[in-house]
Parts: sequence; C-alpha cells; structure tokens
Amino acid sequence: MAGGNGACAAAARLVLSLVGLLVVPLLVAGEDPYRFFTWTVTYGDIYPLGVKQQGILINNQFPGPQIEAVTNDNLIINVFNKLNEPFLLSWSGLQQRRNSFEDGVAGTTCPIPPGANFTYILQAKDQIGTYYYFPSLAFHKAAGGFGGIRVLSRPQIPVPFPPPAADYTALIGDWYRANHTDLRYVLDSGKALGFPDGLLINGRGPNGYTFTVQPGKTYRFRITNVGLATSLNIRFQGHTMKLVEVEGSHTMQTTYSSLDVHLGQSYSVLLTADQPGFDYAIVVSTRFTTRIISTTAVLHYANSAGKAPGPLPGGPTIQIDWSLNQARSIRWNLTASGPRPNPQGSYHYGLVPVTRTIRLANSAATINGKQRYAVNSVSYVNPDTPLKVADYYKIGGVFSVGTIADNPSYGGAYLQTSVMGANYRDYVEIVFENSEDEVQSWHIDGYAFWVVGMDGGKWSAASRQGYNLRDGVSRYTVQVYPRSWTAIYMPLDNVGMWNVRSESWARQYLGQQFYLRVWTPSTSLRDEFPIPKNALLCGRAAGRRTRPL
Repeated sequence: MAGGNGACAAAARLVLSLVGLLVVPLLVAGEDPYRFFTWTVTYGDIYPLGVKQQGILINNQFPGPQIEAVTNDNLIINVFNKLNEPFLLSWSGLQQRRNSFEDGVAGTTCPIPPGANFTYILQAKDQIGTYYYFPSLAFHKAAGGFGGIRVLSRPQIPVPFPPPAADYTALIGDWYRANHTDLRYVLDSGKALGFPDGLLINGRGPNGYTFTVQPGKTYRFRITNVGLATSLNIRFQGHTMKLVEVEGSHTMQTTYSSLDVHLGQSYSVLLTADQPGFDYAIVVSTRFTTRIISTTAVLHYANSAGKAPGPLPGGPTIQIDWSLNQARSIRWNLTASGPRPNPQGSYHYGLVPVTRTIRLANSAATINGKQRYAVNSVSYVNPDTPLKVADYYKIGGVFSVGTIADNPSYGGAYLQTSVMGANYRDYVEIVFENSEDEVQSWHIDGYAFWVVGMDGGKWSAASRQGYNLRDGVSRYTVQVYPRSWTAIYMPLDNVGMWNVRSESWARQYLGQQFYLRVWTPSTSLRDEFPIPKNALLCGRAAGRRTRPL
C-alpha cells in the first residue's frame, strides 16, 4: 500500500510538473491578448481586369482577410495550404522580435507543403501602424494572397488625432492579366515581364470598389502599394489628405493633394468629407513610366446626388524632383507617442555613434544568358535549406557569412547565396546607391530604420553634411530615385536572419536581395527565441527534431 501511495505521489508530481511547463509560459505572456485565425489558401477564379484568372484566395477572399490587432497582441494564424505547390506567407513590417523563424520568407522558414498546415505564432511587439502580409514564394504575389494589417494603439496610449469615423484599407497595386505560373515561366526563361496590364484598388478594377462616407466626418485611409513593378500616386477628387502615419511612425501632419506610394510602402491619411454630397473619384496612376495607366475607386457620400462634376484630378507623372521634395517633407512627429507613452523623439537617433557603414548598389546583369539582378554584384540564389534553420542546427554547406561585401565593387555579377554578417547592437549606416534609370524600393525585414538623407548623383562622405539627424521618419521600406542615393540609420537590436530585398518583385525573384545575419554569442531568451516547437523542417534539416516541450 505504501509503495502504491509513493507511485501515485510520483505520478502526481510528474503531472503537476508537466502542467507547470504548459501553464507558466501562458501566465508570463498572459497580459497580452491572443487573437486566433484559421486561413485556408486555395486557387479560385478572379476577374480583377475583366478577364478570368487563377487567383490565390484566403478563406475564399481576394484580397485576403484584414488582420486587426492592438500593440503587443499575439497573433496565432493557422494556415492550411490547399494549393498544388509549397506556400509561405510573410508579414511586411511586423518585426518578429527575437524570432526570425516566423518571418515567412525562403531564408527563414520551411514552406508549407501542399495539403499541409502550419501555425504562425506572431506578436505585434511594441508596434503600431499599417502593415500587410503577402505570399513570399514562387511569384505567388502576382496571384493575390495579400491583405492588410492594422495595429492599433493600446487604449491608454495617446494618439495625436481624434478617432476617425471609420478606418479604411486601400491596397493599391499594378496587375498582370497572365496567371502567376506564366509570369514565373517568363522570368525563369530569363526574360522581362513587360508593362503591367492595369491597376487595382482592393482587388478591383476601375470603379469596382466603393468607400462610403458621412458628410462632415473624418476617415482614416491606410494606403499600401502591394504591386509588383511600379510606384503609384493616389489622390481624392475634390479633397486633400492629411498624413498622420508612415509604417508604424506618427508623422508631422502635413496636407497633400496627392501622394506617391512606392512599392511595398504604407501610409495613413485622414480625409474629411467636407464637400457637397456626390460620388468622387479616388484616382491611382503609375509614376516614372513611359506610359501612364490609371484606375479609380469611388468615394461615395451617403447623401450623394450622383457623380461629382468636373474632371478627374491630374497627378504627377515622371517628375522626380516633385517626388523627392515630397519625400523630404515627411517628418517624424517628435512629440507624439508611438506604441509606448513616451514621445517618439525621446530616442535621439542622430546622436548615436555609427559603428559601421554599408553601401549597397543594385544592378541589372545577364548571367548564363538570362536576366538577373544583383546587390554589390551578387545575385542571390535560394539554397535547399532555409538559412535560419541551417544556422540553428549548424548544418554546413548551406551558406557562408561574408559572401556579400560592405561596399560595391562594380564588377561583373555572379550567383551566390549571399549572407552579410553583423553584430547585435551595432548601429549601422546603410547607403542604397542606384545608378540605374528606374526607381528602386528597398525593404528590410525585422527592423524599422530612420531615413536620414536622399539626393541625386553619387553618395560620398560629404553627403552626410545634409543628413536629417533630428526628425527623419522611421519606416521599413524606402525608395531610391534613378541615379540617386538614399541613406538610413538602423540599430541592430533584433537578433536573427533578416531579408534585405528589392520590392520590385521581378528583381527580388531574380536575385536583388540578400540576408543580414545579426548575431550574438549569447543563447539567452532575452536575445533570441529558439526554433518553434511546431516548425516545419525541410532540406538538409528534414527528419530532425525541433525541441522538447
């Protein structure tokens, strides 16, 4: 009997210890709410430009469902892949603090096989603002699968403008009538895609989408360029826009009649319905293109008497100086709170000593008879195993740190799995140098950075004399104008493997990207989380175990 009691007691202790292992992490994170999503990814017929295409739908929606969250919310997103090829979603602008395993790009995360599912575990840690998600593999983005993410401030954190009557998302972008598989074949054959066939607003063609407003009310519009190839300009007939937020930063509230939105960029504007009751046009048109194409949506007043009189508002077309001056006018709101109550300007980014300068030059090249694109002469190729997974398991032969230089050599381009090493807590200056005749748009996963300067011509050390070291905007995607440069400051405060890429999707697909490995010898959870227990393992990591409970 005594032996039986001892066995029962031992069993009870084991159960309690297992429960403790399960419960303690939940209690630790208990103050931050959880939001659960179940998404099914399928093919489906779509007609955005009036022609039937094979689209990628999420829960039968194109674009996909909106994610609405609050600062520090945990987002649990279970994705079922019903396509006939591997699939991944990435979360543009969400920083995946200490957790690049969840970033959802080919260098960090194994794809979801056809017929399988994977649950992303994300957190909007210390973030507010406007973001979006998109499919990151195999040119799937050309078929849909993208959607908006809005991260609201916590109730106790002041926001520098009154609550709007409604919060609208406007996903704008160029579009091709060809299926993504055909576009991918063109690129794999070493050819160019050509000019887009049209523009979409929330997945619809001309006048296909309507935003309804009440007279006298003010509305927030979150505008994101989810396109593949072109910068866009947006304007509202008869109305102006007050800019209030850029990619997680509250801005000085400047009023614009039209706004340039480059590939991958997001802006929040306030619009007041202060005009007579009509249906007004929201016009989006291409920028810096030989041929200008445009599309429209409808700003519908609830008391509308019909179509607004007068012509559609014209916008800028190829004027670079106009766009450069507008970009320079976008300033950080130093006194507004960000995700925390302290003012954004309490971090004096311009006073922090720079520990390293990295210059990145994009280029077009022909390699093995095919069109490719490169950064510092290296055209990126995906390995058979995600870099972050190989790094975690110390699998050799997948990549080498230092396979892309800090400075351009301007030599011939070549293929390489390019990874740049960097030290945790370094403070870097990155200069994007564009000697080509088209606008570039650059994104860095895992980070926001301060835009300190942009100008025409070649960058030199003397260019620093014109830097804005006080109220440059903090964001995660920045443009570089033709034959120009853009400089940013960025604290390397997020350990992981982070994708640095062109947002021109053909250029990204054909090699204009690399990975920044931000490393520390520390193994503390304060610096980086271990691989998720539910991580999919592929390539040379297939068959390994993630980690015990």
